[in-house]
Amino acid sequence: MPEAATTDAAPTGDLAGWRRAPFTGAGMTYDCFEKGEGPGVVLIPEIPGITPQVLGLAEHLVDAGFTVVVPSPFGTPGKPMTTGYVLRVITRLCVASEFRAFATNAHRPITDYLRAVAQDLAARTPGPGVGVIGMCFTGGFALALAVDDVVLAPVLSQPSVPLPLGAARRRDAGVSAAELDRVVERTTTADLCVLGLRFTEDGAVDKERFATLRARLGDAFEVIELDSAPGNAGGFAKGAHSVLTAEVRERPGHPALAARERTVQFLRERIAVKG
Repeated sequence: MPEAATTDAAPTGDLAGWRRAPFTGAGMTYDCFEKGEGPGVVLIPEIPGITPQVLGLAEHLVDAGFTVVVPSPFGTPGKPMTTGYVLRVITRLCVASEFRAFATNAHRPITDYLRAVAQDLAARTPGPGVGVIGMCFTGGFALALAVDDVVLAPVLSQPSVPLPLGAARRRDAGVSAAELDRVVERTTTADLCVLGLRFTEDGAVDKERFATLRARLGDAFEVIELDSAPGNAGGFAKGAHSVLTAEVRERPGHPALAARERTVQFLRERIAVKG
C-alpha cells in the first residue's frame, strides 16, 4: 500500500496492486504498469524512472478516478531516487537514439511507442479520449503525443528536452515543426488545450521554451509557473524542479499541491465521461 500522506515530505507509493505487463508498439517493447478504473491517463515517468514519488502521483490519479498506465522505458520500477541512480540513467538516455536528448526541431522515436500506449488505453477506457502527463526529461513527450486525436489532455510538467545547452535548445518547443503545427491545428479544430507547469528559476526548463509555446498555442496553452525565487512564499529552493512529485506537500494552500489539484481538474474537464 502507498505510504501515508505527510506534510513534510512528498507523497510516495509502491508497486503493490499495479498490473505489470509488456507492451509492444512502434517496434519497441517495455513493461507498463496499470491500475484504476475510469478515463485513461498515461503517466510518463521522469528521470530516473518509476520512483516512489512518481508512484505517489500515480496513486493520487487512481484515487481521483482514472485508469492510469505508467510505461517504464528507463530505470528500475519502484527504485528510490539517488544521485548516482539519476546520473547513470541520464547518461544512457543522452546517447539513446530513441530519445534524441539534444536535438532541436526533432521527432523523438520513443513518442511513437508512447502514442501506441495512449491509443491502446483510449480503446478500452471510457471517455472521449485520454490524458497524458510528461515530466522532466519526458515533459515534452506529452506535446508530441497530442498530434493524435485520442489525446485530449496533454500536461507538460517541467519539459526539459532538448536539454537547454545554448539559446536554440532553450527556446525549442521539444517537438518537430510538423508535430507542433499539428498540435496548433488541433487547438482550433478540436478545442485542444495544453497545460504547462514549471518553476520560475528552473534552469532545466527555461522560460524561453514556454514563451515559444505561448507564441504558437496562444490561449490554448494554460501555464502554471510556481515562484522559486529567493524568499518565495512556498519555501521552494532555487533548484526546485519536479512540480507534481518531489515538491508536493499534502498541506492546504501549498503551491505545488494546488498545481497538482489543477492538473487533476484539467484532466477531468477534458476526458471525463459526460453525463
